[in-house]
Amino acid sequence: MGLSKREDEPMTSSRKGGEDDEPEMTPAPPPEHISSSNVSAGAPAPRGARFGEGPEGRGARRERGVTGARAGFFDRIGQFIHDVRAEMKRVSWPTATEVKNTTIITIIAVIFFAIYLFVVDRGLTFLITQLEKLVGWLLGAV
Repeated sequence: MGLSKREDEPMTSSRKGGEDDEPEMTPAPPPEHISSSNVSAGAPAPRGARFGEGPEGRGARRERGVTGARAGFFDRIGQFIHDVRAEMKRVSWPTATEVKNTTIITIIAVIFFAIYLFVVDRGLTFLITQLEKLVGWLLGAV
């Protein structure tokens, strides 16, 4: 069995003479730029229009693909709660052992850095105190 044009995919016996079963992929042309100057008066305002160019001087920003009236407040709240619950089902929650282990590691790290900063603070305090005494002795002796 040989390899197809894609190196990771073996060629099967259903392909003959180098013909691909997959359709050719051609990039889609970029969307046409629409500005507020070339849109009819009754059409909805484009997404990036300037403030005040919408109907009756209101903001012209609209979400893509949104048509018609907006949903009511309670409908939007209900949709939000539904989306949150659906997203929470996709979360990979840690096990109790993982939570315990990371908590222990965090507590050990906090204790280590607290001791380290205490020692550094005491060392710098000692050095500054000794430097003050040395400067006082040098200036007092002159």
